[in-house]
Amino acid sequence: MSLPNVESTRGSVHTAFSLAHLLEQIDRSGAPVDAAQYQMVVSRLKDALSEALPEAALTAVLRTYPSAAELYENMHYELSGLSRSPLENSVSSEVQAVQLLARFSLDSRASGN
Repeated sequence: MSLPNVESTRGSVHTAFSLAHLLEQIDRSGAPVDAAQYQMVVSRLKDALSEALPEAALTAVLRTYPSAAELYENMHYELSGLSRSPLENSVSSEVQAVQLLARFSLDSRASGN
């Protein structure tokens, strides 16, 4: 690989990590965010994730930053569905929802509502 390609790849990886970190901070802050600024960060991160990043770098970004992983998954939903979301989490959430609904149903019957 020639030196310019290495530098270009390094820059692309750095950009993807930086934008993923910024999106994660915004999503976790709970502070109000300007919609246009949020959309700009998401748009730029989508562009960065669309570049030909080395597989190890892409995997590291997606494992480190859940918001970036969710965005990436949504970008590729038509091809792979929710392939990055662990099946156990989805099944566990479904089971918990059914249990909670059943409990509320029993509670409402017991109270006569």
